[in-house]
Amino acid sequence: MTGSDSTTLMVRFAGELAMKGRRTRRRFQRVLARNLRDAYASEQRPCELREEWSRFYLDTSGTDPAGPLERVFGISSWSPIDAVLPADLEAIVRRGAELYGERVNGRTYAVRARRSGRHGFRSSDVMERLGAALNPGATVDLDAPELEVFVEVRDHEARLFSDRRPGAGGLPLGADAKAVALISGGFDSAVAAWTMLRRGVALDYVFCNLGGDAYRRMVVEVAKHLADRWSYGTRPGLTVVDFVPVVAELRRAVERPYLQVALKRQMYRAAEAIADRTGADALVTGEAVGQVSSQTLANLRAIDAVAGRPVLRPLIGTDKEDIIALSRRIGTHDLSARVREYCLISEGPTATGARTDTMAREERKLDPAVLDAAVDAAETLDLRRLRLAPLVAAGLFVDEIPGDALVVDMREPPAEGDELLPDALRRTEAELRAGAADLDRSRPVVLVCRQGVVSAQVAERLQAAGYEAYSLRGGSRALRRLRAEARE
Repeated sequence: MTGSDSTTLMVRFAGELAMKGRRTRRRFQRVLARNLRDAYASEQRPCELREEWSRFYLDTSGTDPAGPLERVFGISSWSPIDAVLPADLEAIVRRGAELYGERVNGRTYAVRARRSGRHGFRSSDVMERLGAALNPGATVDLDAPELEVFVEVRDHEARLFSDRRPGAGGLPLGADAKAVALISGGFDSAVAAWTMLRRGVALDYVFCNLGGDAYRRMVVEVAKHLADRWSYGTRPGLTVVDFVPVVAELRRAVERPYLQVALKRQMYRAAEAIADRTGADALVTGEAVGQVSSQTLANLRAIDAVAGRPVLRPLIGTDKEDIIALSRRIGTHDLSARVREYCLISEGPTATGARTDTMAREERKLDPAVLDAAVDAAETLDLRRLRLAPLVAAGLFVDEIPGDALVVDMREPPAEGDELLPDALRRTEAELRAGAADLDRSRPVVLVCRQGVVSAQVAERLQAAGYEAYSLRGGSRALRRLRAEARE
């Protein structure tokens, strides 16, 4: 690839690849090459890949040439190549001085050189000669330099670069087997899925929907982010199982203290059924010991009893703060922050030491046909092909407030100052979920919450009850925009 904006990137493999046997390493490198090509093709960027035993060289162009590369697993680090020239000591010194002479001026620096092949000079000769050429006005510091200049000489070519950036690490995605991840859209399940992707495990997802279309849309956004940004080389599916009938059956039959554990067992059974279809070898969950009352070791043992595959819990000993911090790196934080907790289906104390035989006794009161019907009716989405726009119900959101609308301000605590809506009704989410008999059915209802998420869920319920109800898309931010426009 040629051109003024073309860039060559040197890609170094994660250390674990170098430790593999020769045949396994070749297979892993083939998978990595496939994933790199898919990453650049997915973002419609040019990519020419040259494969060597210990390096890949990637030619591309554009303003952010390494953007997709940073999200491909199996890479320890990468560097933009500043110059490629013949493996001649004088040429290396001359070109290095041209490239880096001004940059090192007044700073500390170090020259690092590596060489393989037959040459009339040693690596130490490169470091000494180029280091001396850069020395006027700069100071050598081999321990903690402000700028490092790297020279790699391989056979007939020398490559010069001064930047070494970390990659995503891990193993190439798809190099290991396939698993099914239970995903709720929250911080834990998304981070757990990413952690397994980083270990080379290809994932499909199962979402047990307890909250309707608005909740479904938010979870799809989280899963699609993982698919689009971190799953190059694979085509993950998301199977959506309507769990509302399952929860109703659980509440009918199971004693209250065991509801949470029974719910998890039913979710595992649903995931097992999907894993049977996809040929997955394991289940993945975001559970961590003690994070909620249902996640004691005793309860997890009782839940695992229904799984016919290994249950992988990559976050089992991880603190919540660390999980949230990792979600920011992954890019799922803001999406997950909007997602409510729907898995809490029981009020009052939850059993923390459920036994397998106790759960089996409770579940004998269930009608197994309810779960079977939910799984049979499940919908599977191709996340990489999916367009998010059609997922948003055209009749659920509004960007403007109609003149005859009844505005319901749901924000808690109530907004103050410029954001106050003096003519709006004040209703909490709990009040609206309990009943909306005092709302005027003859007028459209526009609900406003802080982010436009909770209001969408409530608007969906009101529509089902016969109201012409909408959510103001964007919540408080959209309201500020409308008020600013009105003042102009």
